[in-house]
Amino acid sequence: MKYNKASEIVITTISNLLAGKVEVKEEMSLIGSESLLDSMKLVELCIALEDIADEYDFEFDWTSEEAMSKSRSMFRSVAALAEEFKKQSEA
Repeated sequence: MKYNKASEIVITTISNLLAGKVEVKEEMSLIGSESLLDSMKLVELCIALEDIADEYDFEFDWTSEEAMSKSRSMFRSVAALAEEFKKQSEA
């Protein structure tokens, strides 16, 4: 999967979770005080990405020890999550 496709998937999924009320950008934070997603929406995002990964015939793992680390987490930004989604699709 190319990065552009992964980014499109992640942005569309987040936009759907936020009911289109906010324009989702790649630099948007997904964890921390600046995040527009509360913890429940973050879990919903992960489950939705698991379902989408199934459609693309790979398993999306969002449960690593680094997942919630502010500096290394795949959730530090939309772009970081898209990059991780792409990386896992290629594994």
